[in-house]
Amino acid sequence: MFDLSGRSAVVVGATSGIGRAIAIALAHAGANVAPAGRRVERIRQVAEEIAALGRKSLRQPVDVALRESITELRDAALEEFGQVDILVNCAGSTKRTPTLNVSDDEWNRIFDTNVTGALRCCQVFGEHMLQRGYGRIINIASLSSFVALYEVAAYSASKAAIASLTKSLALEWAKHGICVNAIAPGVVRTELNAALLDGTARGQEFLARTPAARFGTAPEIAAAAVFLASEEIGYVNGVVLPVDGGFLASGVNQ
Repeated sequence: MFDLSGRSAVVVGATSGIGRAIAIALAHAGANVAPAGRRVERIRQVAEEIAALGRKSLRQPVDVALRESITELRDAALEEFGQVDILVNCAGSTKRTPTLNVSDDEWNRIFDTNVTGALRCCQVFGEHMLQRGYGRIINIASLSSFVALYEVAAYSASKAAIASLTKSLALEWAKHGICVNAIAPGVVRTELNAALLDGTARGQEFLARTPAARFGTAPEIAAAAVFLASEEIGYVNGVVLPVDGGFLASGVNQ
């Protein structure tokens, strides 16, 4: 079960952190994988790692703010792989700002990357999946899809929107053989957030509210992506799956 041999995937936002881990995990499971992002050198590095596993890969950058860039990525993936079975939307942006001080530009930039960018990818790749009658789309939600996180209102609102978009697309596309689900990662230490988590009051609060009493790892999130990318989950649709060490289940812990 969960063998992705013969399947092809595109992972948008695959050059670091969770996105990179998902791209590598899908390749380990047997899929050909196109790791996409804006940083060409990092795309090359991930693509070489995928190729070393004996899978086909692709070195095609993408900017989710530009629909034509996403279309070029889809066309390149179709030329290389012949089909795209799996789409993972990992591109994301955040900034900590007191909500009173959030500018229109900051709000719009975060929403354009996190929500509208994901929608563009779903539309561009979804058209191909609808024609084939098969697809697996995995969006990346957040703990903040469910609970508030301090001074990241734009990010939190965008991730709540991702949860809603996931359900809306599942409702429309399920009858066409397309499963649209999302993963809500708990607190995962990456190169981007290590300074925020290690030795800060915010990091300590995250740990205190997580029953597992530790931060998650990118491969743990990637394992959930392999599950949601598989053929066997054809009756799993519109789900926002927490992989959070019990954070959302937590109430009074002692």
